Formats: sequence, structure tokens, C-alpha cells
Amino acid sequence: MSDKTVLTKIDSFGVGTVILNRPRVNNAYNSQMIKGLLDAFGSMLSNEAVRVIVLRGNGNHFQAGADLKWIAKVASYSIEENIEISRETTDAIRILNKSLKPTIALVHGGCFGGGTGLVAACDIVIASLEAVFSISEVRWGLHAGPILPQLVAKIGSTNLRRFALTGERFSAEKAKSMGLVDEVCEEGGLADAMNPIINSIMQNGPQAISDTKRLILEASRLTIDDNFAEHLAVEHALKRRSQEASEGLLSFLEKREALWFKGK
Repeated sequence: MSDKTVLTKIDSFGVGTVILNRPRVNNAYNSQMIKGLLDAFGSMLSNEAVRVIVLRGNGNHFQAGADLKWIAKVASYSIEENIEISRETTDAIRILNKSLKPTIALVHGGCFGGGTGLVAACDIVIASLEAVFSISEVRWGLHAGPILPQLVAKIGSTNLRRFALTGERFSAEKAKSMGLVDEVCEEGGLADAMNPIINSIMQNGPQAISDTKRLILEASRLTIDDNFAEHLAVEHALKRRSQEASEGLLSFLEKREALWFKGK
């Protein structure tokens, strides 16, 4: 298997697939994966042969959020370096969100943290029945700033005020009831569930689709401007360097409860 953290392929029908490829760590993201996603999305969007973009993960899980060992290392970098990493994280989600080509996420296994943001930024989401979701950043003393706008748009502030504050895990069926997932299929059935949707898309005018997507984004005010994106990135970077995040990440590395835990 390739050692690239993000793989791409384009089939003869114009379906471009972006594949998260760190299966040994459940596709947890690091700097290389973020840059790989920026490159992959940019390449797919500029390629006229690509009519649909599909996002999926290699291995047993879709995406496990941030690589917390990497996060702990990054926190020791300068504030400027931290902000730049958060800018790239924010931009990867922004580019996916504003794609004028239809985007489809295929979710299996775990979809945690940043993975939920990738899903929320896609137009259509199909999850297999065993998939499990969690907006998990708060568990480690972090926050999900770069992906919160997309999650608000997808599941609404009511659902987000529960699941982004508790970090609870929830099922594919629950994700569907909240609007994060559009369709739930049997385990192993993602391709079969996706193909009729792609066939429907291919019957439509490519420019008409792009125009419709652009107008939907404009009407819903779902694009994130540069100023707000910078605000999200700075907040994200500062939180990563906080004492609370340091304790949260240390508790993960030491496999113990964080000092703030008071259970009932």
C-alpha cells in the first residue's frame, strides 16, 4: 500500500475518489494528511474530467479525528507555526464545503473529531450501519473551531450544543436523524448505496449542478470568508497550546482520566 496519506483516483465515468490513507492510526490526520487533502481537493476541482468527488477512508475506519500524538508535538511549536497549521486545517474543510462539484462521503467504522467536519462539509453522506460518530475534541481539552460552521449548518445548534459539549458517541441512525447522514446502509453496502446517487447526478448538466450548488451556498450563507476563517484558525491554535489541552493530551498519552474528571 502507498505511504501517501491521501490517495486519489479518477474513473472513466468522471468519479474522482479521495482516500484517507493512514489506516494504522485509523486515518487520524496530521500535517501530511491536511496538505494531502488540500492538494487532492484542489486537483479534483480543477480537473474538468471530474464530475463527482467521493471521500472515503482505507482500513477499518473512516477517520479518527486528529492524531493526538502529533497534536501534543505541534503544541510545542511556535504560535506562528500553530496558527499556520490551523489555517490549513480550516482551509481543507472550507475548500471541500464550497466545492461546486457534488461531494459524497462514504463512512464506515469510526468517524470522530475532524472526521465529522469532513462529513458535514459534503453534500451527500452515506454511512454503514456499524458507523460510530463523535465530536470528540472537548474530551482532550481542545475545541472543534475549524469544523463548527459546517456542523452548525448540517445538524443545527441544538444538536451541536449537546454533542460538541459532551463528546458522546452516537450511531449512524442517530446521525441520520440529526441530518449529518443522508442514508444508512448495511455493513459492506456503501458502494451499492452510492451508485444510484451517482447515476442520478450524471444525468444532470454539470454546469447546472455547479450553478445550483453556488446559489445554495449563497442563499444559505454557508461560505466562510477569510476573516472568519482566520478567527477560527487563531482560536484553534491558541486552544491547542493551552494548559487545559496539555493536560487533556497528556491524559490520552498516559491512558488515564484527565485531572478535571469528576465522575458520578
